[in-house]
Amino acid sequence: MRIVFIITGLSTGGAEMMLFKVLERLDRQRFAPHVISLTTLGELAPRIAALGIPVDAVGMKPGLPSPSGFFRLVQLLKSLNPDVVHTWMYHADLLGGLAARLAGVSALGWCIRNSNLDKDKTKFSTRVVVGLCASISKWVPSRILSCSEKARQVHVGCGYAAEKMVVVPNGFDLSQFKPDLDARHRVRAELGITDQTPLVGLIGRFDPQKNHLGFFEAAAVLHRHMPQAHFVLAGQGIDSSNAALMQAITQAGVLANTHLLGLRNDMPELMAALDLLASSSSYGEAFPNVLGESMACGVPCAVTDVGDSAYIVGDTGRVVASGDMAGLAQALADILQLPAGERLALGEAARSRVATHFEIGHITRQYEAFYADLVSTDGSRRPTLK
Repeated sequence: MRIVFIITGLSTGGAEMMLFKVLERLDRQRFAPHVISLTTLGELAPRIAALGIPVDAVGMKPGLPSPSGFFRLVQLLKSLNPDVVHTWMYHADLLGGLAARLAGVSALGWCIRNSNLDKDKTKFSTRVVVGLCASISKWVPSRILSCSEKARQVHVGCGYAAEKMVVVPNGFDLSQFKPDLDARHRVRAELGITDQTPLVGLIGRFDPQKNHLGFFEAAAVLHRHMPQAHFVLAGQGIDSSNAALMQAITQAGVLANTHLLGLRNDMPELMAALDLLASSSSYGEAFPNVLGESMACGVPCAVTDVGDSAYIVGDTGRVVASGDMAGLAQALADILQLPAGERLALGEAARSRVATHFEIGHITRQYEAFYADLVSTDGSRRPTLK
């Protein structure tokens, strides 16, 4: 079955990495994938190409779709003649979906990965694209895959065709993300702390929806009760040149206990070094990948109730209301103050939950079933088996 994946771009982000993980494990005896970026070949393009999967870029400028770029996309799809097109993210859903229909593709799936569309938190241009997608969702896509139940509910509320929605959560590689005592010792030696130092992580790019500034409100409260606790943060924009972040850290009184690492390429090792992962997100995230990664490493999570965070964590961590930083501080303290054996058992339960519900091989099989269903639902052509 020939499948073309169309995505807005191939930089390193949650949606892009999930696509890469699916491509890594897709059954190549059944499926022949091809990837198209609407914009440029980002950091992930060489990694996808290394899998033996062709990658093309249409060359549109972000936020400025061009008629010539759209025409190139239609022509490319006609030449590829796929059995299925699966678009990822709003602009790709809109432009890729219309291009696929114009190219004669009838088995078309969309993919949505956002759970908040509030006017004060979402760019006007994005809301326009979402509105257009909602208005054509009844006739353009055959199915719409959502990475979370919360995202499904939000988009149905915006006018997306409810009967076409399918929820397939993100998946995680338990052989990559796992408890690792050697990594724990190495990372902690790098940070200059002992194995006994309570270490709380917050992993993610500097973005309002991640609520880093709110996190340090919680850190200030925790610090007053557990001055020995340290905080480690990693992601784009997470360094000492970030004035707003440095001000929040200084005001919280935790400058000496905070480690800003910037972008890292050793996430499994960094996660394994933690005692606890915090998620202070205030909106927008449908399915935070860092939760599954942390839990797979046997590290429990304290999270705000945003997107599907509460469902992901289940009873293996703590959940507080969005924006409740005092509650988050208490949740962090509750877990850190557990006896060592109880905290270990909580981490083991977290890893077991990922293995049961979010293991990447199982999730990839759900994607494959989604593609088979697209062709079966369409019924107008027989898939090409490879």
